[in-house]
Amino acid sequence: MAVPDYETLMRPTLAALADGQPKTRGQLREAVAPVAGVFGEDLERMLPSGKATVFGSRVGWALTYMSQAGLVSRPKRGVYLITDRGRHVLDGQPDRVDNKVLAQFPEFLEFKTRRNDKGEPVGLQGDPQSTTVAALSPTEAIERLIADADDAIAAELLDRVLAQAPAFLERLSLRLLKAMGYGGKEALLTHTGKPGDAGLDGIIRQDALGLDLVGVQAKRYDRDSSVQRPEMQAFVGALQGAQTSRGVFVTTGRFSGGARLFAEQVPLRLVLIDGTELTRLMVRYGVGVAVKETFQLKSVDDDFFEDSDL
Repeated sequence: MAVPDYETLMRPTLAALADGQPKTRGQLREAVAPVAGVFGEDLERMLPSGKATVFGSRVGWALTYMSQAGLVSRPKRGVYLITDRGRHVLDGQPDRVDNKVLAQFPEFLEFKTRRNDKGEPVGLQGDPQSTTVAALSPTEAIERLIADADDAIAAELLDRVLAQAPAFLERLSLRLLKAMGYGGKEALLTHTGKPGDAGLDGIIRQDALGLDLVGVQAKRYDRDSSVQRPEMQAFVGALQGAQTSRGVFVTTGRFSGGARLFAEQVPLRLVLIDGTELTRLMVRYGVGVAVKETFQLKSVDDDFFEDSDL
């Protein structure tokens, strides 16, 4: 039989974690394959890129989407555990777990309705919205699918950042700003943060003499927690103490309306980067991610057919 789609593989993958033991993707593939009826050539069938099997890829996407709904957790790299929510869904859905089931959870709805850079909804493979890909040009279809994949990676990145110590976010913020071109060719960025420090976590010198400074603050908050006005006021005070009028405030959480309003009203240039924007920028500038596959989109070479020497 053909390899089932990733939604069909959700429930058997979740069931394979029901014993509460952590499992790697390889262990899950081995456990799910016989349950899903995937054997022989179907089990070995490769993606067009030749870098992964179709079955392994679809199990991976099933895990990605279930993790965004909170059914599965990742205690460490490449390892998965079922959550209490996952057990509840497994008990309540004896036949099938798919995107419709995941849609009952707000975390998944937020993930599903994120917008790409063009302001368009990012669809999920298997959703009715994804059928519109057939009406697009090949270039547009590839861009849509890549945006879909990037959004899934961005959501996973936030989980990984939140699992690290607070100082990791400070260093990550500086590395991201460096990748974005801050600090100039000499990359003059200094990590100044320390535990309990009420000042800045980093300083960017846009010129070698340090005449043009940008202050950086990074706060690791839960994804649903917000930076409030007092934290923004303290940030502005730290910027003034460093004799700079520009700053970047990064958080894994959100910014309250009061914090954003204050940032807009003060006579300083402030950039606020919340958790969603942080991980989107990480994907865009290649920080914490690696290129997994490369595809070539070809077209007819008109010059070839106009060459009279052939």
